[in-house]
Amino acid sequence: MTSAHASRRLRVWDLPTRLFHWLLVLSVVGSFVTVKAGGLWMDWHVRFGLFALGLLAFRLVWGLIGGYYSRFARFLPNPARSLNYLRERPAVYPGHNPIGAWSVWAMLIVFGFQAVSGLFANDDIFTAGPLAYLSSDWSKTLTGLHKANEWIMLALIAMHVLAIFLYRVLGGQKLTSAMISGDAQVPAESILPASTDTWKTRLIALVLAILIGWGVYALTGLAPAGGMDDFM
Repeated sequence: MTSAHASRRLRVWDLPTRLFHWLLVLSVVGSFVTVKAGGLWMDWHVRFGLFALGLLAFRLVWGLIGGYYSRFARFLPNPARSLNYLRERPAVYPGHNPIGAWSVWAMLIVFGFQAVSGLFANDDIFTAGPLAYLSSDWSKTLTGLHKANEWIMLALIAMHVLAIFLYRVLGGQKLTSAMISGDAQVPAESILPASTDTWKTRLIALVLAILIGWGVYALTGLAPAGGMDDFM
């Protein structure tokens, strides 16, 4: 006989999505630590920022062609769907649920702005983003917004961590382990599609990552040799 609580493993997060997630965590932590350290560490702050920019660019493309649950079409913010989710409170919801979708989109937008504005930011000493030379006025404005946006990022991160904790304690959902292994436990009788996660999709992701990495690296060669002298 099959147990009433029988379950099976479902591939929810493909490897490229999981790598994006944890590498973005690394880049955000690295950016925060190095900017607080200041001084010569600012060079590493720029590198972590460029790394985050590349990751977010990859995620934008992967949100169109990636695994089933990684695609943006699967978690577009929708008020009606969010209300239904709150009323029904399904025990199992693979991928980003309608409430989590709002958080994910907010983080993509806020983190994206931080990475892009960092391209134009400067510290008025010896560190500047690769596009800061284009306009000193724009650089000054975006530097201010870049610094202010840090608090919004920290608030979103705190809310995200709190939500993961509450889902674990109150709902018994292990969201972190699913983002590590890629699999989630679902009822055995459920008819849910699995994300495609084969060597072919991983190869496509690798080629995409290399192309985006090359493009981001090319940005570092756009600034004139004078560096901060152009702002003096």
